[in-house]
Amino acid sequence: MNQKIISTIIIFGLLTVIPTAYGQLSLGPEAKQELIEVKINLDGEINVKHIVASSNMPASVLLFEGEIKNLIVTNDSGEEINSGTANDVKGNLSVMVLPSKQNTIITYNLENIELKNNLFSTDISYYKKISVLFDESVELIFVNDSIIFLENKKGIAVSGGGNVEIKFYNDESRIIEKVTWEENEFDVEIITESKIEDFNFNQSEKSLSFQVNDENKFVTISMSEELLGGPYVTLLDDEKIKHSKFVRDGGLVALNLKPQETGQVTIIGTTVIPEFSMFIPLIMGFMIILTVPLMRKFSLR
Repeated sequence: MNQKIISTIIIFGLLTVIPTAYGQLSLGPEAKQELIEVKINLDGEINVKHIVASSNMPASVLLFEGEIKNLIVTNDSGEEINSGTANDVKGNLSVMVLPSKQNTIITYNLENIELKNNLFSTDISYYKKISVLFDESVELIFVNDSIIFLENKKGIAVSGGGNVEIKFYNDESRIIEKVTWEENEFDVEIITESKIEDFNFNQSEKSLSFQVNDENKFVTISMSEELLGGPYVTLLDDEKIKHSKFVRDGGLVALNLKPQETGQVTIIGTTVIPEFSMFIPLIMGFMIILTVPLMRKFSLR
C-alpha cells in the first residue's frame, strides 16, 4: 500500500516538474472549461484561449486539431505554471491541468489560415461550444457558405460537435447600385470579387438582374425589403440556383449566391413597391361612402 502511494507521488511530481511530456494515454478526467475563444485577425493568425475553472483535482483539456505553436499555460495572475501534455490515439494533443485555486488559462496559436483570391478560409473543429472573434474591420463572414453580417457584434458562437468552415474577405469589394421608384431612392449593395455588369431593376416583374463574369465566386446582394421582398427565387440564365439569406438591421435583407458559371443572375421576389399607394383605393372608397348621403340630401332639396 505504501509503495502505491509513493509511486503516485513520484508520477505526479514528474508531471509538475517536466513541462511537456508526450504519450498515448489520457491525462485524467475532462476539465471544466469556462470559456473557449478563437480570435482570427487579418494576418491570417488564429489565437486560441481556454479558460479552465479552478479545481482540487487534476484534469485534461483537449486542444484544437491542427499544428499548434506557442503553447503557454498560466493562472489568473499571469504566472506561467507547469503542465503536462499527451497525444491521444487520434494524435490530438491534450494538456494536463493541475489542481489550483485559480483559473488556468491555456493559450496557443494554430497554423495560419489560407488566403486565396482575397478570401481567407479555415476549418475549425471542436467538440464544445466556442466563440469565434474577428478583427473590427470584418463585417461579412461566410459560415459553411451561408452569410452572416456581424453588424456591431465582435463574432459568433459555434456549437460543438463538428467542423465549421469559415471564410471572410481580406478586403471587401463593394458595388452600390441606386434604384429610384417614384420619389424613393434605394441602395442595392453588391459585395463580390466577380465583375458585375448590366444591373437592372424591373418593378413590374418584381425582379432585379445583373451579369456575372467570373465563375465560382461569392456574390452577396443587400437591399431593403421594401424594394423587393421575399420569399426569393434566384436564377442563373433561367436555371434555378440556391442561395442563403440573412436578415440585417434596419429592414435590410442579404442574399448570397455562388454561381458556378458566368451568365445573368436574376433575383425574383414576391413583394415590391406598389405602382400606387395601397391607401388610395381605401381613401376613394371612404370618400364615396361619405359622398352618397350628401348627394341624396342635396337632391331632396
